[in-house]
Amino acid sequence: MQKQTDYEQAIKTKYPEQVVIAIAKDKNGRANPVTLGWTMIVSGTPPMMAIAVAGRHYSIETIKHSRCFTIAFPSSEMADAALFFGSKSGRDIDKFAEFHCKTEPAKVIDSVLLTDAVANFECTLESETVAGDHIIFVGRIVASHINTEPKKRLTPSAQATNWVRLPEKPPLTVNG
Repeated sequence: MQKQTDYEQAIKTKYPEQVVIAIAKDKNGRANPVTLGWTMIVSGTPPMMAIAVAGRHYSIETIKHSRCFTIAFPSSEMADAALFFGSKSGRDIDKFAEFHCKTEPAKVIDSVLLTDAVANFECTLESETVAGDHIIFVGRIVASHINTEPKKRLTPSAQATNWVRLPEKPPLTVNG
């Protein structure tokens, strides 16, 4: 049996959900990581993934400028990095300079990979669509990487206060 409730109450049931860290370089060549909760596979052939970025985020400028981005599946040991990258703006600071996170050069696109991530996907920008207060970027996967050491995926929950310092009502998106 189902009962009708308001959106804010029902959406809380989505936790735990996956998170990714998307990375794109700005006009100065600085890599800008952002933690995102809204991502999905949108095509198997050719392989494509999509990310949704809130309209006010600096990451929109970096993705539009670079026309490519990395999607990283962070490992559970990257919880602090995911929190930092999702709560600070790259417009104001160099996130990689402020928070040490091991990176390595991407192989095909002009971006970086997160060394400790479970997997990294190099994407070229295929399309973008305005969806309410977010922009959905679809990326064609041109290179895929997995960690050589076994890692567990980071999957924060609404109660994961060590990952997100949640107010009474959990946020629907992560800042970046």
